[in-house]
Amino acid sequence: MPDLVKHRVAILGTVGVPANYGGFETLAENLVGYHEETGNSLELTVYCSSKGADSQPARYRSAALEYVGFDANGVQSIPYDMVGLFDAVRKGHDRLLLLGVSGALILPLLKLFSRARVITNVDGIEWKREKWKGLAKHYLRFAEFVAVKASDEVIADNQAIADYLKEAYGCEAHVIPYGGDHAVEADPDPLAVANLPDGYALGLCRIEPENNIAMILEAFDGLGMPLVFVGNWDKSRYGRELKHKYAGHPTITIHDPVYDPRGLRAIRDGASLYLHGHSAGGTNPALVEMMHFGIPIAAHGCAFNRHTTEGRALYFTSAAELRALLSQMSAGEAKAIGETMCEIASRRYTWASIGRAYFELLEA
Repeated sequence: MPDLVKHRVAILGTVGVPANYGGFETLAENLVGYHEETGNSLELTVYCSSKGADSQPARYRSAALEYVGFDANGVQSIPYDMVGLFDAVRKGHDRLLLLGVSGALILPLLKLFSRARVITNVDGIEWKREKWKGLAKHYLRFAEFVAVKASDEVIADNQAIADYLKEAYGCEAHVIPYGGDHAVEADPDPLAVANLPDGYALGLCRIEPENNIAMILEAFDGLGMPLVFVGNWDKSRYGRELKHKYAGHPTITIHDPVYDPRGLRAIRDGASLYLHGHSAGGTNPALVEMMHFGIPIAAHGCAFNRHTTEGRALYFTSAAELRALLSQMSAGEAKAIGETMCEIASRRYTWASIGRAYFELLEA
């Protein structure tokens, strides 16, 4: 009886593991965790950026690590992904899990000399994000086209993205979102909330226009409800101007970014309401993480957020609309929404179910 083929999987397109950056990194880390905990027989390799890395260990948990000498974000993400893909094929990986489309232009070339199965998570509809202009926007749109056409399987993290891919390219994407239950696993650090008000509403995200930070701050200006907004305010002119405008506000606390899991857990535990202003992307990791905390959520009313929350959260598209929603919300309604968010999260957004879906696709 012939030996079963032991497939070799490469995960590409992230900064690397252990995760210390964003959603794709958290996904990669949890896929490694699922691989280790289930004793999955696939051989797993994660490609990492050597830029800024303090060390370059050969392994992380059950995964081998390979390093590429470019940044994984910005314009360098293009050669970073391309070099990683070429190296993965050269080293005999027959399953390529590509997270994002930056380096997808090399996929047709790889197909000429490799039979590796390519599975691409297209992320959000990147070219539609406000931060991309001119040539970058056109490149990302073309890269999306190539990724969809040259991949063997395509993953969308939200049904709204799957609907878009079907309409734009006739592509039947697999809908696999993100897990969020890791957010409630860390022990809270009480020092992180020592100087915060009681019963605050919480905003927590990267400070970018498409996340509608200004809209949320405007809604809370004069509302009387305390708001703590955590983010990387000093990263952009947009953030710095908002930080300056609301510095010293009597009910709005402009908080620097928090990356420590224990600090994040404490800040989330102390919130009575979560504000989610993202209007682009797909299933946003911050949203599914907060759904596990069982508090009411007010989200921008775009299709992505409505799909993620199954239409059961509060939705707004303007500062006036948000202010009215919060002014009218009763304690009973808040409790019911929070319980519903937690039920949806437990049913749809756990890493055990996400890991199972990814590895079924990789093993197929």
